[in-house]
Amino acid sequence: MNKKKHPWFRQRGYLHFDSPVGYETAKLLVSRPEKVSKHSFYPFINYDIESLKVYSDEKEVVRKKYKKRPIAYAAHLDSHVYAYYAFLLSAKYEEKLEKHGLSDTVLAFRSLGKSNIDFAHEAFSDISSRGTCSAVALDITGFFDNLDHQIMKSAWCQLLDLEQLPSDHYNVFKSITKYSKVDKVEVFDEFGISSSNPKYNRFKICDAKEFRDRVRAKGLITSHTGNKGIPQGSPISALLSNIYMLDFDMRMKNIIEPTGGRYFRYCDDMLFIVDPEMRSGIEEQAKALIKEIRLEINSDKTEIRDFMCKGGLQQSDKPLQYLGFIFDGQRVLLRSASLARFSGRMKAGVRLAKKTMRKANALRAKKGLPAKGLYKKKLYDRYSHLGNRNFITYAHRSAKTMNSKGIKRQLKPLWKRLQDEMKEK
Repeated sequence: MNKKKHPWFRQRGYLHFDSPVGYETAKLLVSRPEKVSKHSFYPFINYDIESLKVYSDEKEVVRKKYKKRPIAYAAHLDSHVYAYYAFLLSAKYEEKLEKHGLSDTVLAFRSLGKSNIDFAHEAFSDISSRGTCSAVALDITGFFDNLDHQIMKSAWCQLLDLEQLPSDHYNVFKSITKYSKVDKVEVFDEFGISSSNPKYNRFKICDAKEFRDRVRAKGLITSHTGNKGIPQGSPISALLSNIYMLDFDMRMKNIIEPTGGRYFRYCDDMLFIVDPEMRSGIEEQAKALIKEIRLEINSDKTEIRDFMCKGGLQQSDKPLQYLGFIFDGQRVLLRSASLARFSGRMKAGVRLAKKTMRKANALRAKKGLPAKGLYKKKLYDRYSHLGNRNFITYAHRSAKTMNSKGIKRQLKPLWKRLQDEMKEK
């Protein structure tokens, strides 16, 4: 087994405009600020992840729609630069969190050895311990797309305790804010690259001359314009979003802490647990401070929930949704939308497996070979408790961590549903 050379170094196997490089080659660049300050970054390769968003109330699914999320990945040498500078900045960021008592507040994009299961459990446990309280859940609109470049630059300088960025840091900053990109489908089509087997006889998409003549000259490169937004998917983007929010996090903690409340932020999801009389004030203060950093709260996703004790039991006026779970004071459940989305994926997966089986059996019949049945192992791996990493095993971990019998009941019908789908002609 290969030992990791350094926390910032990770070999990436995807196809890009340059070939993968080893640790020593990457180190020669990233460890020399004068080289980084002059480094030319390739365009990101961009593609969209399309996911089914299921919106529901407590009883039934209301509507479905597909949501596209743009993902961008950097060239190999560029990614090592981003990863190295993320490593440098992360150490300073963690020092700031510790200094200002924010280590238990900022949850996402940090090496905490925990998952959203643990974070949700901690929040729900805090609510349970209070008896009577209010939860204010806020969501930032278009988070990565709306990060203001000037504010980010200022936050970067403050983290380094400098008035302006050193030339190497500035070049990294410029590359992530004034970036360019190439559509993955377009560039693969240009070079006749198969999306199903892109690395066939290739270590990179093209050489430098082909890049100039067939990528740049043919207008396949699109430059990001405007003064806000960074690409999602680079090794430094997630950390920069946290650095951007550092001043806001400090100010909100200073508002919440004297009242005995709690503040959690997971990327663009914020949760405030406060006394009931404070709920409206906290919402307004958060909105005002968010506006100062040129972001907006998505009012459609705002949730304000009141918890109170009746007959010795905690209840809520309406269940709180947080990090994929629902909590009503007594029970923790998976969101019905998550279950509906999983069922949709499972049915589609079984249909595809049956289609593949029929094609394979048609070929076998031509050769005079007997037909084979549905290949079930992969289906079990993906859609049942027999797999190692899938939605079902995740849900079982959730039920165990949160001691939730409700989640176990939600999962019980899914095994039979999978069996029925596989048996259906």
